[in-house]
Amino acid sequence: MESVKVGIIGCGAISNQYLDNARQYPILNVVALADLDLERAKSQAAKYGIAKACSVDELIADPSIEITLNLTIPAAHVPISLQSLEAGKHTFCEKPLGVTREEGRTLVDTATKKGLRVGCAPDTFLGAGIQTARKLIDDGAIGRPLAFTAFTMSRGHEHWHPSPEFYYEAGGGPMFDMGPYYLTALMQLFGPIRRVSALATIAIKERTILSKPKFGKRILGQTPDHVSGSIEFENGVVGTIIASFATRAATYDGRNPIHVFGDAGALKVPDPNAFDGPVMYCKFGGADGEKDEYAEVPQTFVTGYGRAIGLADMASAIRHNRPHRCSLDQSFGVLDAMQGFLDSSATGQAILMTPGYTRPAAMDGTLGFGVLD
Repeated sequence: MESVKVGIIGCGAISNQYLDNARQYPILNVVALADLDLERAKSQAAKYGIAKACSVDELIADPSIEITLNLTIPAAHVPISLQSLEAGKHTFCEKPLGVTREEGRTLVDTATKKGLRVGCAPDTFLGAGIQTARKLIDDGAIGRPLAFTAFTMSRGHEHWHPSPEFYYEAGGGPMFDMGPYYLTALMQLFGPIRRVSALATIAIKERTILSKPKFGKRILGQTPDHVSGSIEFENGVVGTIIASFATRAATYDGRNPIHVFGDAGALKVPDPNAFDGPVMYCKFGGADGEKDEYAEVPQTFVTGYGRAIGLADMASAIRHNRPHRCSLDQSFGVLDAMQGFLDSSATGQAILMTPGYTRPAAMDGTLGFGVLD
């Protein structure tokens, strides 16, 4: 099968993960790199043996490229993706899809009008961890799912990230940064969200960068750095999500930060920011007074995936004329929920979600690195 030619826009640190992993999939053929800093694009092209390094406009104008991979900062996701769609190209972008719901709708409308595909990270839900948890729930291992908790809590990124300012700007914060991993995983487990509510605050108004090269620079918070939300899914599951960059020394279970509770059992779901990780299962039904115990269950899907599996799946879907799993309706549903948390906090009202999300097909457990073609 003919490979799909890909051009990457944005050659920062995360591009290394995509370029390393893209080599695993015959369906992907990365042919060009672009960056606002042309020298950075040239450096990455030399490192990975890619013939073309060019400007963003030149890459998008290249008629041989079918998919643009958009690895720019969040504020540029929609503008670059729209430019790509207008040029007749499919696009796959890093999370989040956009920084506002209105941006996301513009992207949905344009893609629909053009008849082109948009994919969006995260693709970590395609890994063995979330896929195994999904299968257990779908197979009835915990009975009827009832509730969940999900936590992603840290002190923020200014103590280690070399340029952390955008984490505290509109489109940043813990919900827009980490929320896509958690919400995507939860939608995989439970399906469409019905409504959300939340309280959100800028808990730390001013921060000081403690990393080089910007040590000592002050950052004023422009978006909530602590969000405490509630979610009701269409299937009746209700739970709590907390996303924070204002909680140092949080003691939640970082290895299994999502807990799912059913009427016949419970699951500890692995970190959705990674592809693999242990799935812990507790089956109810012991004698009265007997302690419920969790045990690790075998993973039922391929392990070892990394960033670019979602891109490869979309490229394969283009060739096979099937839906891709990192879908536009999924990433818009995530954006709708993230914006909904902030809207709920501002208005004091629960926010109903835009209908239209369909849970994608589960991964085929037989797929390996050389098979996705």
